Amino acid sequence: MAWQPDEAGLSQILQLLKESQSPSTEIQRAVQQKLESLNQFPDFNNYLVLVLARLKTEDEPTRALSGLILKNNVKTYYASFPDGVKSYVKSECLVAIGDPSPLIRATVGILVTNIVQHGGLVAWPELLPLLSQLLDSDDYSICEGAFGALQKICEDSADQLDREDMNRPLNTLIPKFLTFFKHSSSKIRSHAIACINQFILMKSQALMVHIGSFIENLFSISNDDDMEVRKNVCRALVMLLEARLDILSPHIHSIVEYMLLRTQDGDELVALEACEFWLTLAEMPACKEVLSNHLNVLVPVLVKGMRYSASDISVLKGDADEDADVPDRAEDIKPRFHKARTHGQQHVEGESGDGDGDDDDDDDGEDSLSDWNLRKCSAAALDMLANVFHDAMLPVLLPILKEILFSAEWIVKESGILVLGAVAEGCYSGMVLHLPELVPFLISSLTDSKALIRSITCWTLSRYSHWIVNQPHELYLQKLMNELLKRILDSSKRVQEAACSAFATLEEEACTELVPYLSYILETLVFAFSRYQHKNLLILYDAIGTLADSVGNHLNEDSYVQKLMPPLLEKWHSLNDDDKDLFPLLECLSSVATALQSGFLPYAAPVFQRSVRLIEKNLTESVTYASNPEAFEPPDKDFMIVALDLLSGLAEGLETNIESLVAQSSLLLLLYQCVQDPMAEVRQSSFALLGDLTKACFLHVKPHIASFMPILAENLNPDHISVCNNATWAVGEIAIQMGGEMISYVPAVIDPLVTIINRPNTPKTLLENTAITIGRLGLVCPESVAQPLQHFIRPWCTSLRNIRDNEEKDSAFRGVCAMIIVNPGGAVQDFIFFCDAVASWINPKPDLKEMFYKILHGFRNQVGDDNWKRFSDQFPPPLREKLTSQYGV
Repeated sequence: MAWQPDEAGLSQILQLLKESQSPSTEIQRAVQQKLESLNQFPDFNNYLVLVLARLKTEDEPTRALSGLILKNNVKTYYASFPDGVKSYVKSECLVAIGDPSPLIRATVGILVTNIVQHGGLVAWPELLPLLSQLLDSDDYSICEGAFGALQKICEDSADQLDREDMNRPLNTLIPKFLTFFKHSSSKIRSHAIACINQFILMKSQALMVHIGSFIENLFSISNDDDMEVRKNVCRALVMLLEARLDILSPHIHSIVEYMLLRTQDGDELVALEACEFWLTLAEMPACKEVLSNHLNVLVPVLVKGMRYSASDISVLKGDADEDADVPDRAEDIKPRFHKARTHGQQHVEGESGDGDGDDDDDDDGEDSLSDWNLRKCSAAALDMLANVFHDAMLPVLLPILKEILFSAEWIVKESGILVLGAVAEGCYSGMVLHLPELVPFLISSLTDSKALIRSITCWTLSRYSHWIVNQPHELYLQKLMNELLKRILDSSKRVQEAACSAFATLEEEACTELVPYLSYILETLVFAFSRYQHKNLLILYDAIGTLADSVGNHLNEDSYVQKLMPPLLEKWHSLNDDDKDLFPLLECLSSVATALQSGFLPYAAPVFQRSVRLIEKNLTESVTYASNPEAFEPPDKDFMIVALDLLSGLAEGLETNIESLVAQSSLLLLLYQCVQDPMAEVRQSSFALLGDLTKACFLHVKPHIASFMPILAENLNPDHISVCNNATWAVGEIAIQMGGEMISYVPAVIDPLVTIINRPNTPKTLLENTAITIGRLGLVCPESVAQPLQHFIRPWCTSLRNIRDNEEKDSAFRGVCAMIIVNPGGAVQDFIFFCDAVASWINPKPDLKEMFYKILHGFRNQVGDDNWKRFSDQFPPPLREKLTSQYGV
């Protein structure tokens, strides 16, 4: 028999639905609990769908709320719905799909797509044929309701629509959608494009068959009066550009003209969709060719798009200037994620790292406006295009800049300063000519009466900090530092934030150049502790940590330590073990401990003990959660990661002085658990700490080596680059300490290391650490490691030629020399690469230089002078000259 509601039950549910719309959070919470408890009755969901679909005498908000509660139940419990409930809910949804109310239609559409997601289309075979049929209805509500539901299904379950076992419904849906592009209703037109748009990036065959017709139809409605239609047309063209440039190519110049027009659309959301086109195009090899003749129009359009809109200004509360004493709201503070430590090498001048750093200074210093908008998109597009066209963009850009930088309208001037920052990287060599004039202008703009100008100027100056630092200090650096430090104490929180971030960038560029100014810098940063609200305090920690990283042991002076440590420790004591503000504070302390070295000793014990306690607590919580996941929350492992990293900083800074702290703790037993954690970031930080403890107090690590080595070998897996990197580095550190006793562990690690060094597209840092570790293994166990020499000598040499002379490079090269002596035949084929690697040394230690000399001369003597001459004639001249002058070959 068909299900029938119980009238008393129905009125109770209606009463709860009405009460849950009360403004009182207490009533809402009580109602929420009652509604949740009704889930124990399977037919509760029947009542909910009945209210949504049938009770047209009830008000719309109540009916819609009923649908949204049902949607949440579908998400959580759909698999356990009885079959009768599933059938009833589905059939009632189909009844309500064309409800006269737009709100109810939209709610039904959301409910339908959730049922499809959690139950699958296969289990609802009548749905698509019915929706497709309803599209032909003359009743607008029915047609629009069916289209709304189909659009949501296309968005959420696109792959299900193109499956063989479903008879590929897309084959009939795509041609049907195309017939609606010219429908009299703009809402229907918009739905039709939005449905097809879901299949562009998938390059679905069903769409590709009709792609010509799709593009033709898009062009026919490209200037539609309706904003949503224009937005969807722009979105389609952006995705087509990415997926099928070949098909757009014949029309590309008219599409560029169209997108230029739409980037200036009166509706900002349409303009934003269109602006994405330039971002996508900038990443394509065809960009230069396509846009060369359009730069003179495109650049001014993007520059204009970089102005704050009226809505931006209202979101920014009209550029509030004096808010430094206003406490932050919790929702203003973005969650922070800790970036675990990675061990890497310093490179010789002119060589960069992997290019995979998380350098987020592309953000134009506007965290409070974190929503993507036309201003940000225009700035990002200009930045990327500057990296495509470089100085060729300047003839168009400079006249515009000249005009807007000196505009009387502050919004225009502000956008000009943003433009200067956006092109700093791409147009650097051309901008250098103008920097002697522009930098003083920017430094003076740091005192502008408008907070938004002061904040964007901080960001733009940070983008030119490399140039500023390399000029005589009295010209720009001293003035910039004075003004930036004043801005760190600005009356506007937004300016404080921008100044702190800019100062951190300046610190990274200037490094020890800042030493003469340390006293003044620390006074300002420490004073900021007493001024800053919550959010900026977290950024201040970063500025202090970066300062410590940049000036290193120069910070270890009594007067500096006395200034810096009290406020840091005050914060340290005021935070609970479960407060996420510990993340940035622990990161900061890790850098400070590493920099202060022995200067951190008076503070080390409590910091060490608390870090160990955080790790222990987290591991215990993990066990508790694993044993009963229903009753407990999973622990936040970031607490463990930052604690591991702080201990690494302590080990690196205190060196052998950490020995007594480790001896009195259970750290190594805890670390043994951490290195086996399923979470990659935990293992990454654990291996970093293992390597640092190996260097600082091997005495305590050695008894556990047999336990750690198999786990290290298992993690020499480049699928997790950072984990693999730190595990590799730790193996190398252990090898140095173990000496010949390492021999029993060599077989387990050498094969994966040789695989990594020969793997294509491996990041530079991992290649370097792998080469160093292979070299160190060869140093302590040359006979074992030299056997596969010919399989790794070439990538080994190319990996290490660009790192600076240091202890790690020294031990690695000693190792490779030892292996060549054991197995000279392994190096013969790629000897030119060894010669090149030797020449990369600026100043090898005398005994290492002697090793190089013997190997080079030994090789020369073996092949004979004539052969050596023929061989060395292949060398590039600088290499030949260096080997002749340094080694007489």
